[in-house]
Parts: sequence; C-alpha cells; structure tokens
Amino acid sequence: MDKIIDIEDRIPTLRERRKKRTNRKFTLLLVIFLVTLFGLLYFQSPYSHVQTIVVEGSNLTTSDQYIKQSGLQKGQSMWEIRTSNAEELVLKNDWIKEVNVKRNGFTSVKIEVTEWEKAAYIQSEIGFDIVLENGTIFQSDKTIAPVDAPLLSGFDKPKIRIRMVKELAELKPQVLSMISQIESVPSKADPYRIRLYMNDGYEVRAVIQSFAEKMNYYPSIIAQIGDTEKGVIDIEVGSFFQTYLDMYNPQPKEEEEDEKTPE
Repeated sequence: MDKIIDIEDRIPTLRERRKKRTNRKFTLLLVIFLVTLFGLLYFQSPYSHVQTIVVEGSNLTTSDQYIKQSGLQKGQSMWEIRTSNAEELVLKNDWIKEVNVKRNGFTSVKIEVTEWEKAAYIQSEIGFDIVLENGTIFQSDKTIAPVDAPLLSGFDKPKIRIRMVKELAELKPQVLSMISQIESVPSKADPYRIRLYMNDGYEVRAVIQSFAEKMNYYPSIIAQIGDTEKGVIDIEVGSFFQTYLDMYNPQPKEEEEDEKTPE
C-alpha cells in the first residue's frame, strides 16, 4: 500500500526549493552586475591603457624610432591596438627581417624586431655605412674605419653587391675575420672579378661566383706558402701564388741573365 504524503508535509520542501532557485537567480544577477561594473571601471581606468612599450632586438637604430614608426603611443587603449598594422609599418624598413608586436600583460606592449645581420661596410661621403645580408645599405654614423667586418669598395651595382654579401655569409668566421677590404675590379669579360686585401698582408684575386667555396681554404693555402715573401694569391680559376716582387717589379731577362753570370 502506497504511503500518502500530506500536502502540508510537502510545503516546507517546496518552499526550500523555491528559495534556492531565487538565491541562484539573485547570485547570477549579482555576478553579471559586478562583472559589468568592474568592466566599466576597468575601461575608464589607466589599467586599460598602454603604459609601457618595450622594444627587443634593436641594434641598428634606437627603440624610440621603432616605437614612433609603429604608431603605438602611451595612453592608447590596449583594446584599440591593431598589432598587424603596427607590424606592417615597422616592416617598411629595408633593414628589418621580421617583426612581432604583441600585448604583454595588461598595460604593456612588446615590439620584437629581427634585423638583417651586418655583412660588410661601404664608404660614404661622411663615413662608413653598413651593408646588410640582403644587400641593403644602412646609413651609419661611423666615421672611423671599421674592423669588425670587411670594407667593400666599388660595389655600386646592387646586383653585384647582393651576390657578394651572399658569398660572405657562407664564409667561415675565421676566414671572414681575416679580410680587410674587398674591391670590385670588373672586366669586360667578367663583371664579377674582385680583389681582396687581407689583414695578414696578402692580396687575393677571385671571382664572386666561386668566392666562398675557394676562400674557405685560405688558411690551408697560406700554410702551404710558408714563410716566403708576401704576395698575390689568385683563385679565379685554379690557385697559384706570386710574390709582390715578381708581380709588380719583374726583372728584365737581361738583368736576370747578368745576375746568373759570374764575374
């Protein structure tokens, strides 16, 4: 026989359920109200605006210049920032390889730039400009001859200059550090002929197309030459050496014969 529950016994339970539902609705409305209130207060407070802009990777120019070019400003709303727009503005610089703009916390923005590496220097009217890996010339304020990269001379044609810096990028660091100056000496037959002046006193003649492949053997070539007089190493086609005396001051055959004839 089923037990019959009087309605009076069920009223407290119904009241309790109704009370819980009411409390849940009130709690939900309260949470929505507080979130909305905090949101309004946040957007009206300094904590929703850009307070710091950090630049990482700037070597060729100042952080302030990158910030100015990006269009970002302190006091700007964090949620009005268009990072892609800022990246496009910075990428307009020929010396920039990559750039990444991102929000960093609640009030900070970070600009990460990757600049093209320095490959060489080239002389300008006021000093020495930097030649980058992509062949771009970056105007520098250097007035003293650089020692941390080769000096390029006569590379006025961008196509030749770009090919040259690509070859330099393939050199071993040890070999690259031994080069003082590279001069473009084109001929009608070959516009890619070059002449190198080395820090150890030798002169090297080569062509750009095979430059890195052959020049990486420079230390072993020097070792084979030994302690003879300094001179010219020609690696345009094969590889041979001639002293400066024989190259620039060759003796006439008559004088050579006289020197061989005993008195």
